[in-house]
Amino acid sequence: MQDKVVFVSGGAKRVGAAICRELHGAGARLFLHYRSSAGEARLLQAELNHVRADSVALIQADLLDVSKLASLVEQCVNQFGQLDALVNNASSFHRTPVGDITPADWEDLVGTNVRAPLFLAQAAAPALRKTQGAIVNITDIHADRPLKSYLVYSTAKAALAGLTRALARELAPEVRVNAVAPGPVIWPEEEDFDELARQRIISHTPLRREGTPEDIARAVRFLIADAPYVTGETINVDGGRHVAI
Repeated sequence: MQDKVVFVSGGAKRVGAAICRELHGAGARLFLHYRSSAGEARLLQAELNHVRADSVALIQADLLDVSKLASLVEQCVNQFGQLDALVNNASSFHRTPVGDITPADWEDLVGTNVRAPLFLAQAAAPALRKTQGAIVNITDIHADRPLKSYLVYSTAKAALAGLTRALARELAPEVRVNAVAPGPVIWPEEEDFDELARQRIISHTPLRREGTPEDIARAVRFLIADAPYVTGETINVDGGRHVAI
């Protein structure tokens, strides 16, 4: 991945930061998007630019504003001269039990998890075709097995999984499109995931342990750099939980 350019949405912290560190460590230059995590984004940029000067650029944007998404890709290409991969990592996650769902919930969860990845992919497609590039979407094992009380989130991730397959057909043969579906890797900051709930989830995971953000990052790197004959695929990185739910 030496000198390849990767646009990572939601790259400032948690899994996104792990993806940035993994790809940067492999030689990539990064266009790192964040929405509100300015402090974390600047610290990560400084850390990685200390390793390799001018290898990471930041962009702040609200991905719910579709009108600005094409300009984000344009700024990336203007900054680095090319685009080799897009990682759609940014995601909203919160409860939406039936009876409490609002239009704002739908707008937020579908907007970040489906609409933004679609319009970023559409904007990035011309540049990615020039470099025989790749798109990696971060889905969720609950795209196939919905998480109770998270109806809109689960639906949005199911749509993103379908979008992954559809884009793989639309953008072939020049651009590969795949996804990584995390399981219990880094716990959400939600009351539903207290210590008892976490232990229950781990007990139903065949490998009997939680994963790490680095596990997801390595799968993303594989799909970008080491899987030239793979497209339309989703890799579950979940300790086997998808077969045991």
